Formats: sequence, C-alpha cells, structure tokens
Amino acid sequence: MTCGLSRLPAVSRIVILARMAKAISVRLDDEAERALLLLETSGLTRSEAIRSSLIASAARLRRGAELAAEAAALEADADDHDEMLAVAALMESLRAPG
Repeated sequence: MTCGLSRLPAVSRIVILARMAKAISVRLDDEAERALLLLETSGLTRSEAIRSSLIASAARLRRGAELAAEAAALEADADDHDEMLAVAALMESLRAPG
C-alpha cells in the first residue's frame, strides 16, 4: 500500500480503498482540449473539471428527457389543449383591429 495506508488497521484500509475513484483514460480532440484548458484556468483541477463536466452533461440529458416527457404529457392532455385554444381565442379577440 502507498500513502501511509499500510499503517492503518485493515478495516480502515478497506473503507478508504472502497471510496477511491476509478481512473479512466480519454483522448481529447482539439476542441475538448481547449475546453479543458478553459475550465482549468477557472481554478479547477483536471479531475474536477472532467468530473463536473460529466455531471453537468448528464444533468442536461436528464432535463431534456424530463422536458420531452412533460411536453408529451401536455400534448396528450385534452383539457390542456382546450384551455390553450380558449386562451388563443381570447388573445385574438383582444387584438387591435387592423
């Protein structure tokens, strides 16, 4: 073990090792490299920048799926459709002539 882990009791070593992150390797194209450098200039480490970017991308995907599901539910809602038509008719009636 390294980093002084060998001096810890076996139970502590297991807990610490279980919490260590998995390492991955990626190849960056020029655009991704520029983006990473920009994130690093904000004060993030490479690891922090990559982790936060992955989490943000996943959140955007989830939000997009949530919005699509919400739009589909509204599209299928007959009451909502009727209300939308009523509001459109009201707005048309309030429009200035000409």
